[in-house]
Amino acid sequence: MNQKLINELISAIGSDNVLYEDADLVSYSYDATPDMPSQQPDAVVTPETTEHVIEIAKIADKYNIPIYTRGAGTNLSGGTIPIDKGIVLLMVKMDKIIEVDAENLTATVEPGVIIQDLNDAVSKHGLIYPPDPGTVKTATMGGSVAENSGGLRGLKYGVTKHYIMGLEIVLADGKLVKFGGKTVKNVTAYDFVKLFTGSEGTLGIITKIIVKLIPAPETRKSMLASFKTLDDAGNAVSSIVAGKVIPATLEILDNTTINVVENYVKAGLPTDAEAVLLIEVDGIPEVVEKEAKVVEEVVKNNNGDIQIAQTDAERDKLWAARRAALPALAQVSPTTVLEDATVPRSEITAMLRELKRIAEKYDLRIGTFGHAGDGNLHPTILTDERNEEEMKRVHKAVDEIFEAALKLGGTLTGEHGIGMAKMRYLGWELGEEGLEVMRKVKEALDPKYLLNPGKMVQRSE
Repeated sequence: MNQKLINELISAIGSDNVLYEDADLVSYSYDATPDMPSQQPDAVVTPETTEHVIEIAKIADKYNIPIYTRGAGTNLSGGTIPIDKGIVLLMVKMDKIIEVDAENLTATVEPGVIIQDLNDAVSKHGLIYPPDPGTVKTATMGGSVAENSGGLRGLKYGVTKHYIMGLEIVLADGKLVKFGGKTVKNVTAYDFVKLFTGSEGTLGIITKIIVKLIPAPETRKSMLASFKTLDDAGNAVSSIVAGKVIPATLEILDNTTINVVENYVKAGLPTDAEAVLLIEVDGIPEVVEKEAKVVEEVVKNNNGDIQIAQTDAERDKLWAARRAALPALAQVSPTTVLEDATVPRSEITAMLRELKRIAEKYDLRIGTFGHAGDGNLHPTILTDERNEEEMKRVHKAVDEIFEAALKLGGTLTGEHGIGMAKMRYLGWELGEEGLEVMRKVKEALDPKYLLNPGKMVQRSE
């Protein structure tokens, strides 16, 4: 224990905001990502104000000690795991919704605000904040911005970066900077808001967020389409969008996932289907009716069957099934390795075939679900990290999943981020020149590599 460090932290932010006993620290040595190296931090601090964050950053800079900023720890890339002791900066006490500005369609929040709590607050004004990751009821706004989270509504409404208008940030040396604001148009200087969004805590510590809100849709219609082949399901996805319909949500579950989820939540999913699509269109009533008919026609033309939710209860049951996909799969085996390889929408069918081939090649059970409408699939390998031989096959399979996605014109991650889990693949997509640009940005803002070291950006050797 670095008692001098602990004493200085307590002096700066109070004893109630500093944890340093082993029993307290162990819970912050890991996050939701399996099979990741980690260490216990020296301390966990829970700042209550931006001023606290500034003081913590200055202390870390003084002692050359890393800072690992953490929200709810729900990320799936090893993005908040300490690898070299240091300070875990737990932002959950900075949880105020500072303002909902219905006139300007914005809200200003602290990073510890839960995403669902923000939506509950703005719904009273007839507004929504569209990004909705699967952990919307537990994930924090700060973590969501740092990871540039996606979610079920990404196809129509976009992802987190499309809704971040302004940020207040504490830099590695404790300096406070502010970028962006409430104005719809803002082209002043570089777009630093976009730079820090998705930077995974490696460039600065987010202490305040201004988000864009939009009016809530008047109505919506949810549908369940089932298919006897993965090809038909994948082709239906492309055909729906080609038919000039952009659903709010267009999700896929394969047969493995369907059966596991149905056993978990009893939602009435067709367990004999090779794949199902969960589809929702929203907007003004006449447009919703028109788009729903197009979806029905596309499904039938691709040899599928379709059911339409007739009540809110039926709709809620469908979407509860989708949100249960990961927890349901996680109950099947001791370890779940969840990826989020992403391809152009037109390559969904090809990627589904590749995932099936890879599962058979390495004799692994893979359940696939995800945001088919934007090409973001979540192949989930059901395994046991205690089985060394099987884990070797898992790692080879993951390599091939990313190779396949990149060959199809896709990307390593659609929403989970790079963190530790995908850092070794980054050069596959960016090349050495791209990695060098990232290093130069990192070193300009954090030359000592104190902010979330070992994630996303590595020092040049």
